[in-house]
Amino acid sequence: MAKRDYYEVLGVEKGAVKDDIKKAYRKLAIQYHPDKNPGDKVSEDKFKEATEAYEVLGDDQKRQTYDRFGFAGIEGMGGGQGSRDFSGVFRDFEDIFGSGMGDFSNIFDSFFGGGGSRRGSAGGERVQRGSNLRYDLELSFEDSIFGTALDITYTHHDSCKTCSGSGSADGSSRKVCPTCQGQGQVRRSSGFFSIAQPCPSCRGEGAIIEKPCRECEGSGLSKKKQKIRVTIPPGVEDGKRVVIPNQGDAGSNGGPFGDLYVFIHVRPHEYFERNGTDLYCALPISLAMASLGGEITLETIDHKKVAVSVPAGTQNTTLLRVRGEGVPSQGGRRGDLYLKVVVNVPLRLSRRGRELLEEFRKIEGEESAVRPVKLSELKR
Repeated sequence: MAKRDYYEVLGVEKGAVKDDIKKAYRKLAIQYHPDKNPGDKVSEDKFKEATEAYEVLGDDQKRQTYDRFGFAGIEGMGGGQGSRDFSGVFRDFEDIFGSGMGDFSNIFDSFFGGGGSRRGSAGGERVQRGSNLRYDLELSFEDSIFGTALDITYTHHDSCKTCSGSGSADGSSRKVCPTCQGQGQVRRSSGFFSIAQPCPSCRGEGAIIEKPCRECEGSGLSKKKQKIRVTIPPGVEDGKRVVIPNQGDAGSNGGPFGDLYVFIHVRPHEYFERNGTDLYCALPISLAMASLGGEITLETIDHKKVAVSVPAGTQNTTLLRVRGEGVPSQGGRRGDLYLKVVVNVPLRLSRRGRELLEEFRKIEGEESAVRPVKLSELKR
């Protein structure tokens, strides 16, 4: 069935002010709310239709989009009742729907097809996945570049050995929760609606333990120190994380384990810095080497000796590249090593050194006046 125009649904003109739209929706919401019309599918559909219309026309941005593009524009903004957030509608009408964001979520689940959590069946046990855990690991710069394997020790929740994770003392069993009759939820009135909430007696499990295990106090879980070996891949960057599956907390009632997230913190290196898969370091050279050129032997991050050629006339801050001496990448190749030239100008000269530089200045000449140049003209 084709949708009706939202203005038609609320019974207002297209140019209606916001207060008139709000009043029109209030009237329809009270008239068709499900608690006033139990089991009436027509009233429920009209309630949904009116709420959807107000969710759009009551929002200035969505209303403007609807006025320009119709339903197609709203669908482009994530339309469809199952994907929309109706909490703003409920917040505007707390006197009708009750207050509290938890109530909004439950109303949305009940009437607009939102996803809800699983509830235990009568006498059943609610199985939940264990929590994920975080471990902060500090690595040396070299280990982050080339990878490593090391042991870490941390505390997590494991299945209680005394009760084998059941939470019950020997010989005892669970019984149906008398508060919720095994449903795992209770209902309370909020405005015109009856809201379902997890049962406070059994915490939503639908069953209670008659005689809790003394070791874990009925939780089925106990704290345990665990030591595992973690493999850090080559090239891992500072702030990244390595996920270790099924090494987090144990789940309740036999539920699966959560994961362990290892967050990497890399200590800075004395000489090298990193940018992606490339490494950078400073290369100090003499004034003579910069002018005449030559070859320098340099030690890389993995302690190899490589020969670096310095061209004659190399300027200060010039970058020289050494291919394949950077950080390993996932594809197998390594980045490059960049050397930033720092020309050392001597603070003190010997008499002979001064004589030679004076002679050089006479031969080459030196301008007493210079013109400014653009920074872009300087070789970096």
